[in-house]
Amino acid sequence: MSDKADNPFRQWIPLEQPRLGTRVVFATDDFFAAKERLIEPAAPVFIDGKYDDHGKWMDGWESRRRRDDGHDCCIVRLGTRSIVHGLDVDTSFFTGNYPPAVSVDACDCEDDMPGKEANWREILPRADIAGDAHHFFGISDNDAVTHLRLNIFPDGGVARLRIYGEVKADAALLAGDDAIDLFAFENGGRALYCSDEHYGSMHNLNFAGRGVNMGDGWETARRRGEGNDWVIVALGRPGVIGGVEIDTGHFKGNYPGSAEIRAAFVDGAEDLVVASADWPVLLPRTKLGPDAIHRFADDIARPQKVSHARLDIYPDGGVSRLRLFGKTAV
Repeated sequence: MSDKADNPFRQWIPLEQPRLGTRVVFATDDFFAAKERLIEPAAPVFIDGKYDDHGKWMDGWESRRRRDDGHDCCIVRLGTRSIVHGLDVDTSFFTGNYPPAVSVDACDCEDDMPGKEANWREILPRADIAGDAHHFFGISDNDAVTHLRLNIFPDGGVARLRIYGEVKADAALLAGDDAIDLFAFENGGRALYCSDEHYGSMHNLNFAGRGVNMGDGWETARRRGEGNDWVIVALGRPGVIGGVEIDTGHFKGNYPGSAEIRAAFVDGAEDLVVASADWPVLLPRTKLGPDAIHRFADDIARPQKVSHARLDIYPDGGVSRLRLFGKTAV
């Protein structure tokens, strides 16, 4: 993956992750390198001298050399209906076998493999690309989609396709009377900003289930100066929070000593990083322990409608998951 500081879409969720249900369902050709590698979570690698029955082993999707006037394509099915805001077409290590141009189409379809009746539309016009490089493209289409089709002209290899955006949550579920995790990935919640994510991404905080290891959480570097680390999150829809879970699963020698949560209803273009430091306290600063789920209900401040929350950890460390339970509010 590209350096986090260079990624213009880091505040959006990486939607291509297989653990979210995203899959590569079709490729016109993947003779040299399997289509499934296109969305591998790990950064691509190059292994000198590694060959298989088809030729040089490459970490990505690679088609054979075309001898006609057509072009190759690969179709990715997202794990859930989402709005795409950015793409990274990564040609790392493809130097003499990358496609000189790409384009991307999208559609909204219930089937795994869209049929002829699928209403494909272009979300990224044909664009020139180079070898062994990241290519970031902003997407202005705001309609939810289920599938993306990466077109390469005319053939060649792409190491990774990173897809950044937000989940289009089920409106019926969000409108129900039952309390839900308002920050959950599947309900449209997402992390926006954080002070540091040296070891683990802030986007791990709201995935389903408990973390599988320390890498499957949000973890900061060891703080050597004043202050503390923090993360700002957006709820899938404004609501009233009545319960909180802070899970330090797998963090045994590097969990935060304590945590505090602030929350507010944001209706405007204010600077969230600055404003959030003065939001009303939802959960007062509370001691945390290692490798455990910490549940809070009685300590929650008087309920109020909020759209965003800020988790402060003292002074640093790792949190596996954050759950913010409540009911949606108009």
